[in-house]
Amino acid sequence: MKTAVLQMTSGIDPAANARIIVDAMTQAGRGGAAMLFSPEMCGLIDRDRVRGRASVRTEDEDVVLRDVRAAAARLGLWVSIGSLAIAGSREDGRLVNRSFIIDATGAIVARYDKIHLFDVDLPTGESWRESAAYAPGERAVVAQTRLGAMGLTICYDIRFPALYGALTGAGATILTVPAAFTVPTGQAHWHLLLRARAVEAGAFVIGAAQTGLHEDGRETFGHSLVVDPWGNVLLDMGTETGLGFCELDLDDVSRVRARIPAIDHRRAIGPVVAS
Repeated sequence: MKTAVLQMTSGIDPAANARIIVDAMTQAGRGGAAMLFSPEMCGLIDRDRVRGRASVRTEDEDVVLRDVRAAAARLGLWVSIGSLAIAGSREDGRLVNRSFIIDATGAIVARYDKIHLFDVDLPTGESWRESAAYAPGERAVVAQTRLGAMGLTICYDIRFPALYGALTGAGATILTVPAAFTVPTGQAHWHLLLRARAVEAGAFVIGAAQTGLHEDGRETFGHSLVVDPWGNVLLDMGTETGLGFCELDLDDVSRVRARIPAIDHRRAIGPVVAS
């Protein structure tokens, strides 16, 4: 099954970002892809929270979601929207960082709100407080897609293997990790973590990533990856923007899990005894 991965440098204008995604969808359809995967925050990246907040809309009003759904129906293409900043009705005013799975009719078949939020101070002096603007999700999500059962995660989630255990325990054979990794953390951990999750799960891992220098001044790592259930990197898009294609042999999941049935060997861990 052929997939397409979009690596982009999202800016501060959602309409401009929507045009990039829809153009990539057209190319993906022409290239024979069954599904396209886009990065985290593909509709808007702006660390000026006052300016950025002015561009955030509810699901019903979001221009990226509207245009992607229309293009999916026109092209007959499934799409994983890595994530969008979505406004809601929370009393504290915080947004959600939400992934969407769109089917070939343009319908939303699954939503996932990022559970683990990136609140860190890096040795480079960079400081991030995602929880100041976003509320964490509370539910793990497995979506039934054209490629099979797909477990949805976002970026910083990759550091929490229990989430992936829950997703594969619920039947996921493909795991999505749309991301906007910083350059220092990407250089240190991106390939390592995605390959580890693929091996642990005996599943495909698809990580569509942001790359390069953004309008708001931040820089992201790139290297969108597709990793097979044995941990082999099938696609690494480097640091350039654009569309990559990758063929998935979906039977690899059952072959790998039969070879090393780690999922079947999982056991509940009781209380830790300290001595």
